[in-house]
Amino acid sequence: MSIRLISISHKTAPLEVRELFAFTKEKQAELEKILIDEGGAAESVIIATCNRTEIYTYFDKNQDKKKNVFTRLQELILRESGAAAVKEDVSDYLRFYQDRKVVNHLFSVTAGLDSMVVGEDQILGQVKHAHALAQEAGNSGKYLNTLFRYAVTCSKKIKTDTDLSKTSVSTATLAVKAAEEAFGGSLAGKNVMVIGGTGQIGGIVLKNLYSLKGLNIYSTIRNVTMTHDAHIKSESNTLIDYKERYDYINAMDVIISATASPHYTLTGTKVKEHMTTDKPRVFVDLAVPVDIEETIAEFPHTFFYNMDDLEELAETNNRAKKEAVCQAGEILEEFEEDFMRWMIFQQAVPRMQEVKHWMEEEAEKKGFGKAIDKLFYRIRENASPEELEAFVENLREPEK
Repeated sequence: MSIRLISISHKTAPLEVRELFAFTKEKQAELEKILIDEGGAAESVIIATCNRTEIYTYFDKNQDKKKNVFTRLQELILRESGAAAVKEDVSDYLRFYQDRKVVNHLFSVTAGLDSMVVGEDQILGQVKHAHALAQEAGNSGKYLNTLFRYAVTCSKKIKTDTDLSKTSVSTATLAVKAAEEAFGGSLAGKNVMVIGGTGQIGGIVLKNLYSLKGLNIYSTIRNVTMTHDAHIKSESNTLIDYKERYDYINAMDVIISATASPHYTLTGTKVKEHMTTDKPRVFVDLAVPVDIEETIAEFPHTFFYNMDDLEELAETNNRAKKEAVCQAGEILEEFEEDFMRWMIFQQAVPRMQEVKHWMEEEAEKKGFGKAIDKLFYRIRENASPEELEAFVENLREPEK
C-alpha cells in the first residue's frame, strides 16, 4: 500500500515541456479515471497549474505488489498527453516520489514552499480545487482525501504562524512588477490591456493594477453586455470585447494575457499589422500553454516575458523569505509526521484486529496477564533492535 507521485514542474522542466501536460479540467478527471481503471490505482488526484502538473495516486495492498508501478503510470500519462510524440526525451523531465516523500512534496507545494515565488497564495486554492474535482468525479478516496486535507490545514497554519505570506507575491503580481520595471518603475499614464481578466490569474492581475494610480486599464471579455463579474468592474477598467482586442493594440503600452485558451490570444502577424505607432511596449504571457506568439519578442522596442522569464524576479522575493521558510519547514515536518502516523495506523487496522482476536483467545486460555506477556515476547522475537527500542520507549507511562 503506497502513495505515488509523478511530477513535472518549473524546477525540472522548461515551459515548452510543461505546456505538453497542461490538462483541462475535463482531461484531468478523465486521466484520473484511466489511472484507476488501467493503471491499477485505487485513488487519483491531478494538479495542473501554470508551473506544474502533478499526478497523485494511491495503491492498495494487492495492486502495489505488482511490478513496475511507475512504469505503468508513466506510459498512461505520456499516452494521454501525447507528449512523447512531440518530444523524444520528455521522460527526462518527470520526477517520481513515493510515500513520505510524496507527503513532504505535497505539503511544500500547498504551502507555496515549492513555488516559483515562495509563499504565494494562489497555489493553495489550486490544490483545493484539484482535490475537489477529483472528489466530485469519485476518483479520490479515504487516503488521498486525508492527505490533501492535512496539506491544506498545514498550509493555513504556516500562513498564520509565519511571515511567509505576509508579503505574498504571485506570478500575477510579478507580471505587473515586470511591466513597471520596463517603464522605469511606474505605469502612471500607461494603457494596460488584460486578456483573460475573468480568469483566476487574470483577476489577480487586475486587482494588482487597481492598486496603482494613474493608469488606464482595458480588460477583454467574451460578452461585454452580459458580464456580472464584480472583480473586473472598476472605474479605471474599460471592458472591451475579446474579438476587438487587436483594434486596441496600437494604443496599449502593456498587454498581459492569462487565459486557458488552447490557441494564441495574440499572433505576431496580427499584432504587427495593428501596431502602427513606434513606441516601447511590454507583453507578458502568464498562460500555459502559451497565449502570445513568441515572435512578438523580436519586434523593435518590445519587452516580452513568459513564465520562465519571471523566475529571475521571483528569486529576489524568495531570498527575502529565508527565515520564514525555516519556520514553515518545522510546521510542515510536524504535519508530515502526523499524517504518516495516521496512514500507518489505518493500514495496520486489519493486522491489529487479528492480534486483538488472538489475544482474546489467549486470555480465555491462560488469562489476560499471560496474553500480554506472550504479545511482548512475540514483539521481541520479530522486531529489529531499533524497532524494539522504539516500542519500549513508547511504553513509558503517559504524563498526567
